[in-house]
Amino acid sequence: MTTLRPPVLDMTAWSLLAALSLVWGGSFFFAEVALDALPPFTIVLARLAVGAAGLWLLVALSRAALPTRPGDWRDLAVMGLLNNALPFSLIVWGQQWITGGLASVLNATTPVFGVIAAHFLTRDEKLTVNRLAGVAVGVAGVAVLVGPAAPDGSGGYLAGSAAVLAAAVSYAAAGLWGRRLRHLPPATAAAGQVGCSTLIVLPLALALERPWRLPAPPPEVWGALAGIGLLSTSLAYLLFFAIVRRAGGSNVMLVTLMIPPSAMLLGVLFLGEEVGPGQSIGMALIAAALLAIDGRPLRAVRWR
Repeated sequence: MTTLRPPVLDMTAWSLLAALSLVWGGSFFFAEVALDALPPFTIVLARLAVGAAGLWLLVALSRAALPTRPGDWRDLAVMGLLNNALPFSLIVWGQQWITGGLASVLNATTPVFGVIAAHFLTRDEKLTVNRLAGVAVGVAGVAVLVGPAAPDGSGGYLAGSAAVLAAAVSYAAAGLWGRRLRHLPPATAAAGQVGCSTLIVLPLALALERPWRLPAPPPEVWGALAGIGLLSTSLAYLLFFAIVRRAGGSNVMLVTLMIPPSAMLLGVLFLGEEVGPGQSIGMALIAAALLAIDGRPLRAVRWR
């Protein structure tokens, strides 16, 4: 009989977390590059189609079990909508007006919305003092980030920020819905939801943007599409499940703190973006909120 090793956050797990933060943070960078030549739904469709192909290839090679229960494909379709199709589309649409770095920080509020939703929709994840404080600090961080007015004097900045925040709400809802898929092998659940989300976005991209009529994009955009599909989707899921197996489900959420610095670093190095004081303060507040929600730093201090 095989004994399962208890979750441990060792150097290997930290290395995997760093890699996951880069590939997920890279999705904001890749989207920004692709937006120079392609509209949002076309970018999202390319990401999902490439990502689904990679994940279904993994399922085939690993011979993972396929969904068999009644309602599995319905649950996968809803998960694909909440965890992929809707948030991916909102984020890329929002990045037409805001930088990838800012989008990544706003997206990091997902756990803040998650604890609020869990309080009202579950019986075992109610708000505690730590979590309530984290929600309050997280809201303050969003207020600092978005600010009272758009820096470009238009409504695009606020609309883009609101779209990314809506994506964070969708991710939070997906976290709760994902409980329905716990009986499926991780690779099957990932491939199933990404495949379903591809079918959801496909008619929207075809009807609204008619990608076959668009000019052929330059090589860097093709590279960005390959990166966002293979690295930020297929590889990201493989890293995610590897961390879950090694370090546990709660520890993998630490990547939420690491994605914004990765995304901002890529933007600064390759796109010439600037990180202002408001963005730095907002990111620090959201990081403090996530630490408060997680609770482990406070428990460590109490034990000293």
